[in-house]
Amino acid sequence: MQTAQRFSLKSQHGISLIGLILSLGVIVLIAMLAMKVVPTVIEYTSIKKAISVAKTGGTTVNEIQNVFDKQADVGYITSITGKDLVITRDNGNIEVSFSYQKKIPLFGPATLLLEYEGTTAKNGVSAKKPE
Repeated sequence: MQTAQRFSLKSQHGISLIGLILSLGVIVLIAMLAMKVVPTVIEYTSIKKAISVAKTGGTTVNEIQNVFDKQADVGYITSITGKDLVITRDNGNIEVSFSYQKKIPLFGPATLLLEYEGTTAKNGVSAKKPE
């Protein structure tokens, strides 16, 4: 009888099977989402570097677009081209901006829409493309 009381007085610690399955499910969903989003973030950072190189590599709109296109070929940038850049002159300084959307299919009709934009302007405000 003494051993039976000893076991009933101890509390059990740990995670249940259902808790383990639910936890693993959440971790798998987060991992799948990260695997789809991380490449777009890497491409975005490549685009930001490419517009900085393009800004210093050219003095005319065509030169800047050509330099960007060369950087895009090397950096595996497929979301935008040199023609998509917004190139402006501000107080004699050339500023290069871009914005684009990336649509990531998740499952069934569900998609994730990411909107990226960037600029070389010191104030951080991207110029919009005239429509």
